Amino acid sequence: MTFEGVLTKMESEFSDPIQYYLVFETDFLNMNQLLNKTINIQFIKYQCLNCGLDKPIYRQGFCKSCFYEVPQAADWVMRPELSTAHLDKEDRDLAYEKKVQLQPHIVYLANSSNVKVGVTRKSQVPTRWIDQGAHEAIEIVEVPNRYLAGITEVALKEHVSDKTNWRSMLKNDIKDEDLVEWREHLKQYIPNEAQDYFITNNIETNLNFPVLKYPLKPKSLNLEKEQAYSGKLVGIKGQYLIFDDEMVFNIRSNEGLFIGISVN
Repeated sequence: MTFEGVLTKMESEFSDPIQYYLVFETDFLNMNQLLNKTINIQFIKYQCLNCGLDKPIYRQGFCKSCFYEVPQAADWVMRPELSTAHLDKEDRDLAYEKKVQLQPHIVYLANSSNVKVGVTRKSQVPTRWIDQGAHEAIEIVEVPNRYLAGITEVALKEHVSDKTNWRSMLKNDIKDEDLVEWREHLKQYIPNEAQDYFITNNIETNLNFPVLKYPLKPKSLNLEKEQAYSGKLVGIKGQYLIFDDEMVFNIRSNEGLFIGISVN
């Protein structure tokens, strides 16, 4: 049986191990149940996540014209310090920006390939950590809006990374860190405006991913170029499917591709 639909990032459930679901318009697949099975993936067409048209995907699942118009792809999404809804200033759509920016946000430390600092809406904990393939994480600041989280992240990334090495994350080339110790060390660098929001006495969260075999030299699948791929699924980590031949497929970075998927 072949399932068809447009790719969006896998939904996840925080359990031991993490449960992953590939959700289409009329179907969904529990990806954990497909481990050790051969999966066939075929590129059919593009389907922009905003306009729905069959136009090449530019970034984040959007065609080029939509990417530069929709509020979901504005600069403040990737750079929270550029948020302006708290000032009642519109970027692309003030109602949307207020809805997203004016809610509790978490500044956190996560260890995927190394310790990194990041920002997410409180409602997205621990989903954000799962999506990054972090095996441990801890909240360090909870603030009432995205702007305060953004300026805190900017200050902290002078002293800790804000990037993940995806190859190291997928190879499981990681070491455990004392994130409580990291949190205490970084406290001194939190901006004055956010100092009162520092979280004390919390512990790190540990995450376990459904991986049977980690790749030694992960190779990234370009489905647009290859058009079709078949391989045995041996793991899921972050938003990556890991196959027995060391090919990996990043669902998140292929949002907006309309695909067919079948299982042997």
